[in-house]
Amino acid sequence: MIARSLKLMAGLLALAVLGGCVSPKTVDYSAYKQSRPKTILVLPPLNNSPDVKASYSLLSQVTYPLAEAGYYVLPIALVDETFRQNGLTTPADIHQAPANKLQEIFGADAALYITVTDYGTRYMIISSETVVTASAKLVDLKSGTTLWTGSARASSEEGGNNGGGGLIGMLITAAVKQVINNSTDAGHPIAGVTSARLLSAGQPAGLLYGPRSPKYGTD
Repeated sequence: MIARSLKLMAGLLALAVLGGCVSPKTVDYSAYKQSRPKTILVLPPLNNSPDVKASYSLLSQVTYPLAEAGYYVLPIALVDETFRQNGLTTPADIHQAPANKLQEIFGADAALYITVTDYGTRYMIISSETVVTASAKLVDLKSGTTLWTGSARASSEEGGNNGGGGLIGMLITAAVKQVINNSTDAGHPIAGVTSARLLSAGQPAGLLYGPRSPKYGTD
């Protein structure tokens, strides 16, 4: 089971590279380049989806693309415990905390605010699709200035072909998917792809490379 999950994750992460990443748009990087944050505080994502697992599923997977982009990310578990000790236990309360207060507590240069708008599996008669959609903004904690915003989406049906085997084959496939998805968190590996698409540097409208990257200052 673990081996199959790892293979699925590897395949889905490959889609993150091949699948279009963050939607192209015009981005003003002037404030970002002036700030050039080195350390990022990731706040627990707001969850606007019906699945209660969405926030921490995505949160558990954002460190890797940020580290690969060249940033130091404050340890997620330490940040979570610090918030609890300060009486902040929900993402909604944490997102309302003043930027200068977050800087005072954690000493980070910038904070990443993430919102999950879609997470989970949609079941149709002859098919099912697991989708994770998220948006994010990077905020300078000293000035409160928004440095960057982005969004990304990933789906289990990308590049899929459900036409083989006729109607009976599609019904069987949908039934098997439903059994698997009900016994596991099908959204978790898809959230990993969304995270990679959202937070990888070096893509159109994406994050700039951080100081720990050999490509720092080239974008």
